[in-house]
Formats: sequence, structure tokens, C-alpha cells
Amino acid sequence: MATSLAESKRVEDAAALRQKDVLDAFGGFPMESEHCALLAADTLRAACQECLENQRGSGQEPRRETGTCETCGRADRPASGRGENESEEEFEERRKLQSRLGRIRHKVMVLSGKGGVGKSTVAVNLATALMLSGKRVGLLDVDMHGPSIPTLLGLERETLQGCEGGLLPVDLGAMKVMSLGFLLRNQDDAVIWRGPMKANVIKQFLKDVVWGDLDYLVIDSPPGTGDEPLSICQLIGTLDGAVIVTTPQRVAAVDVRKSITFCRQLQVPVLGVVENMSGFTCPKCGEVTRILCSGGGRRIAEDMEVPFLGSIPMDPKIAEACDSGRAFVQHYAMTTTAELMRQIIQPLFALSERSDAAAADSTELPKQKAE
Repeated sequence: MATSLAESKRVEDAAALRQKDVLDAFGGFPMESEHCALLAADTLRAACQECLENQRGSGQEPRRETGTCETCGRADRPASGRGENESEEEFEERRKLQSRLGRIRHKVMVLSGKGGVGKSTVAVNLATALMLSGKRVGLLDVDMHGPSIPTLLGLERETLQGCEGGLLPVDLGAMKVMSLGFLLRNQDDAVIWRGPMKANVIKQFLKDVVWGDLDYLVIDSPPGTGDEPLSICQLIGTLDGAVIVTTPQRVAAVDVRKSITFCRQLQVPVLGVVENMSGFTCPKCGEVTRILCSGGGRRIAEDMEVPFLGSIPMDPKIAEACDSGRAFVQHYAMTTTAELMRQIIQPLFALSERSDAAAADSTELPKQKAE
């Protein structure tokens, strides 16, 4: 329907189509599926904006249109003023979202193309390693159907507390943790939600949780390229990068290509690929046994021209740490595997180094002009 409405229109006019226009064209649409119209309008707008950018690159002067998101509040609009056709409630919601996100220096998403590759384990240990290095860290679990972060960190009995400014995340040392698991009355409850409900909850996690000032927000996304990672990209606006986790065998590594393509289409930098479960090191003799075919993550990274961050072997102590609710990189810090995990986070440190260098350059410019 969005395509039909855009047909025969100028690019500028097609870019101005909104969710309401798509819904009105149908003449009636189930409420639980209205988010599909939003996604259609956003996709059409993104395609039109890309076309306008291409025109600009060729020397033409495209007309700018102000897009509005009817339900979720896009983070790519200035918070200083209301957008056209934006209600006061939508404006206040968007302003609050940007106010929260503005206090977080770097936002990094951990993705995987397939489930069961140890993505949440990697996310927990990356966040913990950053915390141990002295950084202020937030860990956000947006896996609505299988929130495992509370289990991996031994926080299953924790509940959320409210304050005047919103919801307080669970504090674990210098790390703040948020997960839907904290809101479930029973850990056995199944979350049976469609896309719009999940998108609304993710928006609340970003907008209503009092994250405070953070150096890093690590976002643990569910497998695949569906509602949750798409909602994160749309709400945050600009992610600093994505870490993609795979296992060595081909059936998992092939799906890494889809995750990398997802990031490229949404203009999210790929910080690199992590190959998890890369061989089993015998704790008695030290011999490495290749239980799974090795090297799939490295080959995909080379083929797709993205960095390869390293390999994490199968280690019985990792499973032990996960089951006991302890971060492996902290409680087994002297092991070789923990050192490999610490090496993997180096690209995340580089984000801060670049920001600090840019800030230093900006403060030097006025001095040079004064001289």
C-alpha cells in the first residue's frame, strides 16, 4: 500500500507519507497490526532519503522534508522543537528519550544470526570487562522471549524499583542492568507478544529507565534481524557499532552474513566478528580438540571485509560461571580464555579514544585562533 501511495509522486512528496496515510488508505486495519504501517512508512521514507542523498551527491539540490514517526518517536530529529504533525505528547516522549540517550557516550549492540551461539555470554563478559577497566557500563537485555541476562549474572531474584524520574536499573557494582526478566512474576512465564508490544517495551527501557551517565551501553539483542534489533536502531538513531557472535561451523557462520548485511543497510558500523566455541581445550592435558569445524567466523569476516575480533574456546569454567550466575571474565580472570575475552573488547576502547581525541581537538581550535 505504501508503494502504491508513492507511485507517480515526486520523491519529496513520497518521503512525506506517514503511517496515518497508509492506514487511511486501507480504510480499517487491526490495531495489533498498525505497527506494520509504521514500518512501511519508515522504509519508504528511508528509500526516498537515500534517493535525495544521491541527488545531492550528483550536484542537484533536493528539497528537505521533515519526517515524523507516528508511534515511537524517531531519534534522528532535533529535540529542540516539535516536528510537523507531531503532537505535544509525542514531542515530550521523544525529548525525554533523547535526554536519556544523550548521557550515554557509546552504544554497542551484540548480535547473532542464529540462536545458541553464546551471544548473551559474550555480551555479559564484554560489559563486565569494560566495567573492570573502570568504565561506567549499562547492560540492556532486549531479548523479550528468552531474557537470560538475569540468570547469567545471578540476578534472578532482583526486582525493579521506581523513582520520581522513572525505573531504576539493577546495580551490579559499576554496571547497571535492565532486562524484562526483572518484570516477570514467574521465571516460567512465557512472553507472547507481537512486534508493536516489543517495540513499546524497548522504547520504555531506553526512555524510562534512569541510566544516568554511562561510558558504554551494551545491548544484548535476540538472534536474527527482526523486531528487536530494528527497534533499537530506529530508537537510538546512531549506534557506535555492533559485535556479531557466531560459532565456527558453516550453518551458524552463514547467518553472520545476514547480520552484517542488516548492519550495513541500517548504517551501523560492524566492530567485528567473534567466533565462540572455537575448539575444546582439555583442562588436564591442554590438548585442543576441534569439536566443531573451525575457522568459519574468520572466513566470513574476511569475505565480508569486517574485522575478526578473536576466538573463544569451549571452556568448562565458562559453563560453570554461567550456571552459577557469575561473569567468567571476572571470576576466572587469570585464565587464558579470560585474557582472550579482554582482547576482544579493544575495539570498544578505541571508541572512547577516538571521542577523547576529537574532544581534545575541538578545545584546541579556539586557542589556535586566539594565538
